[in-house]
Amino acid sequence: MGLTRRNFLKIIGAAGATTALSASKGAAWESKSPVDPYGCLVDLTRCIGCRKCEQACSESNKLPPPITENCDCEVFDEKRRPDEKAFTVVNRYFTGELDSFDKPIPLYVKVQCMHCNDPACVSACIAGALTKQNSGAVKYDVSKCIGCRYCMAACPFEIPAYEYYDPITPRIRKCTFCYEKIAKKGGVPACASICPKEAITFGKKEIIFNLAKKRIKEDPGKYIDHIYGEQEAGGTSWLYISPIDFTKLDFPALPDQPMPKLSETIQHSLFNYLWSPMVLFGILGGIMYKTNKNKDKKGGA
Repeated sequence: MGLTRRNFLKIIGAAGATTALSASKGAAWESKSPVDPYGCLVDLTRCIGCRKCEQACSESNKLPPPITENCDCEVFDEKRRPDEKAFTVVNRYFTGELDSFDKPIPLYVKVQCMHCNDPACVSACIAGALTKQNSGAVKYDVSKCIGCRYCMAACPFEIPAYEYYDPITPRIRKCTFCYEKIAKKGGVPACASICPKEAITFGKKEIIFNLAKKRIKEDPGKYIDHIYGEQEAGGTSWLYISPIDFTKLDFPALPDQPMPKLSETIQHSLFNYLWSPMVLFGILGGIMYKTNKNKDKKGGA
């Protein structure tokens, strides 16, 4: 059997499963989610695509201004992602329905860091530059960052961006959840404070979650029965309610369990059971030896 990429991944997966089972005898994974965090509810039926949230975010974080402040522009022709120069963006989709003038009805979706309850980026950061705060924010400390960019690979929402253009002092960049404003009593994220249609509601997560459930219950014809962020990736600080399925809006379909749960369980188990990496590398070494031996036989034939 050759050591193909597929075979290698099978071995890693089997070893990971074995290690995860052994973890029940060792250190069990524990959630680091704060007890009473803040959150934001985004009601997609209320967003009009004015992009004032983009403008407020840029001003608050001293970022370049949005491409244009004119709502009637071509910026919606392409789907955008948050990057090092824009911590939040608004994209346009269509519901499939027509208005009274037979024009497609648009639906606008705000995108930013979801500030997961148990963030994969925090789990992946080997330097402790990313931490989950009691407020619900995932905070970044540039003084601890070593530029490994593991957080970028770990994030299921593909949010963290890197300042590739800055070779001297590059940083990881993403929505801060206006941490400093929230930390001060009465503070509200810039995007939530400026929304003219109250499409963004900020408050204690439990309160805004109940608000989301109330809106869905009171108007079931207006919303689908799904609060995105309630369960996805173990839950997020940003919650969404929508009139159409989230898969049609490019929201990733994610498992309910926190993303770091399996990875941290395996990691802790490997360190708790020193034999685990020895067995794993022994298996790989044996396969490589057998593969090379078979090649030598064929070459000598």
